[in-house]
Amino acid sequence: ISTTKNGLELFIWFWNIEPKDKVQPSESRVRVSVVKMRVFKVAGTFLVLLVAMFSVQPSVYVAAEETENFEFQAEVSRLMDIIINSLYQKKEIFLREVISNGADALDKIRFLALSDPDELGEGENKDLEMRISFDTEERTLTIRDRGVGMTKNDLIENLGTVAKSGTTNFVEQIAEGGDLSLIGQFGVGFYSVYLVADKVQVRSKNNNDDQYIWTSTADSTFSVAKDPEGNTLGRGTEITLFLKEDALEYADQLRLEELVKRYSEFISFPIYLHKEETEYVDEEEDYDEEDDEGEDDDDDEDDDELEAEDDDDDDDQSVKEVTTWKWVRVNDQTAIWTRAANEVSDDEYKAFYKSISKDFMDPFAWTHFRGEGEVEFKSILFIPTKPPYNMYDNYYNTNSELKLFVRKVLIRDDFEDLMPRYLNFVKGVVDSDDLPLSVSRETLQQHKAIKVIGKKLVRKTLDMLRKMAEAEKRKQDDEDDEDDEDEDDEDVDEDSLDTPRYSEFFENFGKNIKLGVVEDSSNKNRLSKLLRYRTTKSDELISLEEYVQNMPDWQKDIYFLAGEDMESIKNSPFLEKAIAKGVEVILMDDPVDEYVVQNLPEFEGAKLKSLAKEGVKFGDETEDDKKREKLYKKEFKGLCDWLKTLYTGKVEKVVVSKRVTGTPSVLVSSQFGHSANMERIMKSQAFGDKSRMQMMLSQKTMEINPRHPIVAELKKLVEEDEENAEAKDIAWLLFDTSTIASGFDMGDPKEFSSRMYRLMQSGMKLDSLDLLEEIEIPEEDDEEEAEDLDADVEEKEL
Repeated sequence: ISTTKNGLELFIWFWNIEPKDKVQPSESRVRVSVVKMRVFKVAGTFLVLLVAMFSVQPSVYVAAEETENFEFQAEVSRLMDIIINSLYQKKEIFLREVISNGADALDKIRFLALSDPDELGEGENKDLEMRISFDTEERTLTIRDRGVGMTKNDLIENLGTVAKSGTTNFVEQIAEGGDLSLIGQFGVGFYSVYLVADKVQVRSKNNNDDQYIWTSTADSTFSVAKDPEGNTLGRGTEITLFLKEDALEYADQLRLEELVKRYSEFISFPIYLHKEETEYVDEEEDYDEEDDEGEDDDDDEDDDELEAEDDDDDDDQSVKEVTTWKWVRVNDQTAIWTRAANEVSDDEYKAFYKSISKDFMDPFAWTHFRGEGEVEFKSILFIPTKPPYNMYDNYYNTNSELKLFVRKVLIRDDFEDLMPRYLNFVKGVVDSDDLPLSVSRETLQQHKAIKVIGKKLVRKTLDMLRKMAEAEKRKQDDEDDEDDEDEDDEDVDEDSLDTPRYSEFFENFGKNIKLGVVEDSSNKNRLSKLLRYRTTKSDELISLEEYVQNMPDWQKDIYFLAGEDMESIKNSPFLEKAIAKGVEVILMDDPVDEYVVQNLPEFEGAKLKSLAKEGVKFGDETEDDKKREKLYKKEFKGLCDWLKTLYTGKVEKVVVSKRVTGTPSVLVSSQFGHSANMERIMKSQAFGDKSRMQMMLSQKTMEINPRHPIVAELKKLVEEDEENAEAKDIAWLLFDTSTIASGFDMGDPKEFSSRMYRLMQSGMKLDSLDLLEEIEIPEEDDEEEAEDLDADVEEKEL
């Protein structure tokens, strides 16, 4: 520290040195002084650095001599406890891990046999397969494969070293270009067996060594010994699990078959399960079989003839229940997604769909493709024929039913990031070798690859729907064009004629497409072209694109009307002017449509406008129409002002209407407010807040029809006497009927009823609505006569 301090002081002294001669120097002398000063500064800096280096260097050397390297230490029992109890979420995963290891072993021996066929051996050793058996009494589960097997050193290194992956080492050792589909990469999958077993015994036989037994109870020790029974396996590995008390379900054949079909159904090698089967045979037949055991085939044929002669006596024979054990293959489905699409038949696609979806119906449509680019993957996507009955019951908590595979091994079947929620009806498989798995292989790490795959799956699904819609449109055009039928038949792809109808798909899954417009802003344009609606001119579903094509030149906007059901929409007074002008209007009877139009304000430059809101203009108004409108406004200004005052708190304003022809008046919402249909939907919400609902209700505008006789007569009454009670009743009745006809809820039913009663009084010319006197009770004699009279009437009626 002292040396460094002195060096800094010396540096400061050199840096601050200045020429002592204050006399005006000559130009040459100035240059010499500047050069000297710079030399002094550089020399001082170098000296300080030199002193600092020599003062620090000895300590550096001392630190280097004292540095030691150490390896991390791990408590094996604690590490095993973490792997067993914390790494996996489900116990059933152990079977997938063991089968995957067996598949890797079979892949290794198959690869080695390419260069040396003798590696496979002879007899049963050539059968590359896996077999699963169980013993309920002994509480054991055995998984056997005819793979490459392990030597004694392999057992010690691979099973005795945690996170030692034999598969990874094998891949590193082989030459480049070997096409292997090996699964293991972390070296901890084997230890998942301790989720269900408290003791594990591994027998293994490699071609280059004898058969050995590896045994461990998941503590810090294990044992390896030569198998006293000799080389009974021939080649391969046999893992025996001694199940825990709480894991006896894995000694049940139905449970084992379910797990194999779920996780390992598409493993390339056959997997056999030793299953118990019950048969019913006649006791006499069973007895004959025991007596004839060992005889030749001729005797068997004679016995069959005798049995055929005694068919009449079958009813008298008792039936015996016989239990047999058979090896049954459980992974009979093949991974057809690994093949090219042109190599797979339609029957194979249908059978595959039924296998993965458990649906008894054939798929409606499917697409088979391979994704390339940043991430490579293979996929088959199916659209069901019918939607599930409860598809929307728990919409926001339902994930897609895509099965995610990595090298044909199921990772997850409820992955939420691959498909958006509105496409949760799509079923299929996705298989990729590039996915970054977590160590447990149950979950995927957050990675860009997942997002890339998800985007491509969505695009492919929407492209499949688009092609389906285009094929249906072409087919309709060809059917309509009868003149050029022969020419059109040559131009149309024959396959497109068999393509499923998109309109049928939209009837079943149209709500999902509409939800996609609301939820998926990135694909809004694609989804909007897949929307289909009925209109005032077409009972068939048409697209927005077709609607725009059918618009006259003067029409600039897309008009629609939403309501509770199709019948009420067609009878709505809002359609009167549009129908009179021949304007086509889209009819929306799905509650989701209200949210769709909020998120889709325009389509291909044409704005979507509701006929139930103010500010509607059709675009074909002439100068005469504009002049006539001004005249009507001027003439009915007094009535409009009077009605606005009368309806204070009910409507924002009263104007002359341009949208009705036969209805005296309607109520419309403001341009940016909620329509009557939207208010009805919001009030129907189970968890709706009534206090907030009042704040969200839109201001209404009343539009009156100046040509209607009721409005004209009301105008006269108001002009004669603004305080006329009859005029007020008629005005309120006009408001009530407009409210109902426009789809709004009746605000005050009691007041409406009172006005109706007064109207009936006036129509029936009643002096008063006071109640009449009660009926008088007759005397006893009169009662008897009345009863006799009633009895006679009843007899006549009978």
